[in-house]
Parts: sequence; structure tokens; C-alpha cells
Amino acid sequence: MNYHDKKFIPVKNSENGETSEETIFHYQQDGNILTCEYSGGKIKKGHLIGVVSSTGHIDMRYHQINIEGKLMTGICHSTPEILDNGKVRLYETWQWTSGDQSKGESILEEI
Repeated sequence: MNYHDKKFIPVKNSENGETSEETIFHYQQDGNILTCEYSGGKIKKGHLIGVVSSTGHIDMRYHQINIEGKLMTGICHSTPEILDNGKVRLYETWQWTSGDQSKGESILEEI
């Protein structure tokens, strides 16, 4: 699985998350190294870096500045699904490593 130059939006997120359908993730991939810039909604600017397994699973770390000016950090694990239309859906489990350190789940879909 290669995520290079793919864009995703969240279609579902836990209440304690900061992303929304207004947040756009733009993925870049070089070998098994994944990077991403994202923004929109409650996120002024965010970045992630991760490693993609041979099955397309992603182990990543992220940091972002929200619209309140707070720096937030976390870890995330994504499991891909290929949809009938050929687009990718990512099922994510994540945890804040800043703030309340709560956990959550989200779903991103390729646009």
C-alpha cells in the first residue's frame, strides 16, 4: 500500500478529538516512511510522521496547534480498508500524549 500524495478527511471522530470533516490530511510516502501536513476546523497546523507496514498499517506520531494556540501531541495506529470505489478508508485508534492523555477512535476516507 502506498499513501503518497493521497488526501483524507475524517468522517467520524471521538468527542475528545480535534479533527473534523473540515480537516484535510495530505499524505506523502517515501519507502515505508509516511509524513503528512494537515489543517482545517479546530486545527491551525499539524504534522505526522509514521511507518507503513507491508500490509498498509500505519504506526504514527502527531503534533498540532489548535485554534486556541495549544500544542497537542499523540500516537495513532491506522488500519486500511480498500473500498469498492478503490479509495482507502483508515480506521484509527489514537491517544493524546499531552493534555488529558485520553484515547479515541476515528475514521478517515480518501478524497
